[in-house]
Amino acid sequence: MKVELLPALTDNYMYLLIDEETKEAAIVDPVQPQKVLDAVKKHGVKLTTVLTTHHHWDHAGGNEKLVKMETGLRVYGGDSRVGALTQKVSHLTTLKVGSLNVKCLCTPCHTSGHICYYVTKPNSSEPPAVFTGDTLFVAGCGKFFEGTPEEMYRALIEILGSLDPETRVYCGHEYTINNLKFARHVEPNNVNIQEKLAWAKAKYDSGEPTIPSTIAEEFTYNPFMRVREKTVQQHARETDPIRTMGAIRKEKDNFRVPKD
Repeated sequence: MKVELLPALTDNYMYLLIDEETKEAAIVDPVQPQKVLDAVKKHGVKLTTVLTTHHHWDHAGGNEKLVKMETGLRVYGGDSRVGALTQKVSHLTTLKVGSLNVKCLCTPCHTSGHICYYVTKPNSSEPPAVFTGDTLFVAGCGKFFEGTPEEMYRALIEILGSLDPETRVYCGHEYTINNLKFARHVEPNNVNIQEKLAWAKAKYDSGEPTIPSTIAEEFTYNPFMRVREKTVQQHARETDPIRTMGAIRKEKDNFRVPKD
């Protein structure tokens, strides 16, 4: 599979997912439809599918326009609030994009209908990919707008955390540096955080994205994936992972990012 990162708005990412075997493609969260169609033309592929992670305008706001510009698209999402929806999906719903298998993972919390899309290529050695919208970011997670710490714990640890460790994580925003600065605040002695932050700053300075990470990497520097670790629990002054999740999310919401 090929994944083309398409920056959108201020810090969003859309993703063009291409099955190189059949030249069929899907677009994840097409908030800027013309940019999507330009990429489709550049790659010479047939766009058939829209994978919407959640209903917020900066992810689903381009759906209505895109289906008018490119007729016949299948629009998937887990929420009736998703624009131009043709098929509502639920946890473990499966679909195909060419020869690629897509499994829908229900991860409510940021929104009640949030879906992550896990993509695998049968009989291939290439790693899977997961499109996580605003549930999992590099070194962070989404705000709990419509959910609870229990739901985010299940989403990050039990659902996404159980995927193949080498799964590439394609998230909805370029928040990596700020997330890592918070992670450093939570675990100042974590060398993985220090190294990833230096790397992310270098990528940003050269105008390159910090996406993707991997599930295995997230467990080494993402404080929300590390709520079972003693260092994170001690920072939060909690002993329970779910209470730790709630405590550090609340702290992150009020965190002033240092300008270093």
